[in-house]
Amino acid sequence: MNTKLNNRPLYEDVADRLREQIFSKELAPGSWLDEQGLAEQFGISRTPMREAIKVLASEGLVTIKMRRGSYVTEVARKDLEQIFTILSLLEGEAAKITASKATEAELNLLDHLHHRLEKAAADRDIEQFFEVNGKFHELIQEIAGNRWMNGVINDLRKVLKLHRRDSLTSTGRLQNSLIEHREILNAILKRDQVAAEFAMRKHLARGLEAVK
Repeated sequence: MNTKLNNRPLYEDVADRLREQIFSKELAPGSWLDEQGLAEQFGISRTPMREAIKVLASEGLVTIKMRRGSYVTEVARKDLEQIFTILSLLEGEAAKITASKATEAELNLLDHLHHRLEKAAADRDIEQFFEVNGKFHELIQEIAGNRWMNGVINDLRKVLKLHRRDSLTSTGRLQNSLIEHREILNAILKRDQVAAEFAMRKHLARGLEAVK
């Protein structure tokens, strides 16, 4: 393993690799992390592995149990409901702010991303839809420009990645999600702050309903 990528600390690179394994379900929710085994697999000592696990724990992806070790976080229905409640408030606010301050260039970027969503939906390409969906939400947050709010949103969305992809496979969810994104975009393009906030909050409520 290359121990120096872009001059980053080794544990950050290790955290990135573990995060990918968690999101791909190679490390499934509830599975215990064999610290020594993973360190040997990555060709590193236990110290950077331990630090990487702490990073993932701070993001909510890993749960650490004193004197027992750590495991990939399992998210219960109650957890999802609480996460979506917070996201609804924060992302609704981000959409509201974006509707009030987005430049024409930024509006064009949002419109372009939505066209990519349309194509992914038409192709039934769930992987691409999932990726562009994330970029659409991230751009709204970026335009809103509140880094503290965005930090909370980003951490919560990392936890949702343990489930979110599955929700798009529910019957009719892909098309409904596309319609909801169109409503968010139209409200922002019209600079209707109230409608933008409402559309985003409705979108997240529907997303929660679709999570298995």
